[in-house]
Order: sequence, then C-alpha cells, then structure tokens
Amino acid sequence: MRSTFVIVAVPFAPRADAGHRLARVDTEAASRAFRPADALVRPATQDDLGSVNEIYNEYVVQSHATFDVAPTTMEWRREWFGQHGLGGRYRVMVAVADGRVIGYASSSRFRPKPAYETSVEVSVYIEGSAVGQGVGARLYTGLFAELRGEDIHRAYAGIALPNPASVALHDRFGFKKVAHFTEQGRKFGRYWDVAWYEKALSPA
Repeated sequence: MRSTFVIVAVPFAPRADAGHRLARVDTEAASRAFRPADALVRPATQDDLGSVNEIYNEYVVQSHATFDVAPTTMEWRREWFGQHGLGGRYRVMVAVADGRVIGYASSSRFRPKPAYETSVEVSVYIEGSAVGQGVGARLYTGLFAELRGEDIHRAYAGIALPNPASVALHDRFGFKKVAHFTEQGRKFGRYWDVAWYEKALSPA
C-alpha cells in the first residue's frame, strides 16, 4: 500500500512562486460567495473520487502539506478508497457545495502491524476556493461523529510545519501535540519539520 508520510488539515501556504489558485484565493470574495452552512458533509462514493484526487493533487504540486512529490493516479485513489467503508475504523467524508466536492476528510490505517489497529490517522484537504471558510471543521465534525462507537482508541495527525491553520484546527478538536521531528522530509529543495498530534477517542 502506498503511504503518504504526512497527513495534515488546511494548507498554510503554497510555494511562493506557485501560479495556482491556492495562492490566489480572494478571501473577501470567497466569503461572499460561500458560507460553511452551504456545505453538505456526507460519506464519499466512487463518483467523488475524481474530485477528491484533484483536490489532493493541488497540495502535492503546490504545498508542503503532503510529502508526496508526484500527483496520485486514479488507479491509486480507487485502491485507497477500497480500504475505507461505510462502517468500521476507516472512513472518507466529503463536503459538497453547489453540487461539487470542495473538500474531504478521512481516517486511515496508522501503521500496518496488527497492534496498531485501534489507532487511526486522520486528514482533511480543502479546495483552494473554500479554504478559511470553516469547511475543515465541518468535515472533522462529520468524520468523528461517524467514528463514534467504533473500536478506536487514538487518532493521530502529522502536520508539516509551518501550518498554523492546521494546528488551530486540531487544537479545536482536542488534539494534543505529542512529538516534533526536525527536518523530517525534503520537498521543494528544503527540509520541513513535522509535528504529530494525538486525540483520545476512547477511555484509557
């Protein structure tokens, strides 16, 4: 199974030289055109995967938020989606506004060894035009509601730094910083630190 090293939430900033919509979001105009209440959060389907993959690949190409350095293919995305379901520990939720997917959140396997099964790794990715509009919070709310009652003890999120928006989102949902690794990944010709955050999902 292909593994993405770092899972994050909302982007801090794309590359300074990126001529891309993640770098050109007009926050005032976006807030007039879109309200968080407009977004419907629901379980993802196969029909959503093209949009999900496109959103993720924006971050691959333009941001240090993921340590993938080449866009993911639809073949890989379908395999990834096959490891998730409508029940159990591993879920994918999408946010939909005006009939299109504008973001997604997932809970995935944290590590392959069996003793890690009660831990999940969570992530949120938001389309550039919807960043900063509360979509990430709505997605996490929906995801953790779906996971309630599942046999999960801990949720983890790795955040490539700097990323104050992602840190704030995870703080809001009760995650605590438990580790800080220096220069753990290299992308765009430089090294990035990674912070790991942990959330308790069941009693100790």
